[in-house]
Amino acid sequence: MRILLVEDNLALAEGLRAILRGSGYVVDFVADGASAEAAVVAQAYDLVILDLNLPEMDGLDVLRAMRARQNRAAVMILTARGLPEERVRGLDLGADDYMIKPFDVPEFEARIRVLLRRQAGLRSSLISHGGVTFDLTSRTFSCNGTPLDIPAREIALLELLFLRMGKVVSKEAIVASLTGFDDDLSANAIEQYVSRLRKRLMPHGLTVKTARGIGYYLEAVSTASGGAS
Repeated sequence: MRILLVEDNLALAEGLRAILRGSGYVVDFVADGASAEAAVVAQAYDLVILDLNLPEMDGLDVLRAMRARQNRAAVMILTARGLPEERVRGLDLGADDYMIKPFDVPEFEARIRVLLRRQAGLRSSLISHGGVTFDLTSRTFSCNGTPLDIPAREIALLELLFLRMGKVVSKEAIVASLTGFDDDLSANAIEQYVSRLRKRLMPHGLTVKTARGIGYYLEAVSTASGGAS
């Protein structure tokens, strides 16, 4: 999942980015409102973490412009502006959550998980397809309680497909979800990730199918044949 962090305090931004990346999220960072406005126009995000006291353009103006364009990304306002009327205004403009600085990091992480779960239309943090279960809280995959050993990039790809079970995810959407501003990912690398995931998933009743020329989707399969690919 891809997150935009909008924060002009560089030390805080670096700390938050490290926390989020440590949890496996792709994180883009900008330090002013105008850059945030440009980023949300150019790229689809699952979540925007938005400070309000920003150079060039106030965070509420960024939020107002997003909602005016029908941008449905989840928005968490993270700010030192904590008066009740300010919180009401932010929520009325379309923020999904409003958190006051200073804040508790575990609560911050929990609120992010709630917002992302809500974005995906999920009520539970556990999702199962075939013989595989995904825990949105720990962002881990398991089979019958045994964790599956999957590298980070493949986990990110599988999460994307898992949350859209049976629906084609375009190659462009995969690249956008798995890479940030400072990353690069080739079509060949995606094909390699898909190939490795097929081998890992087949014994557990799942496979990654190719929609030729479009993208990939996850599908349940019979394991009666012994998991041959």
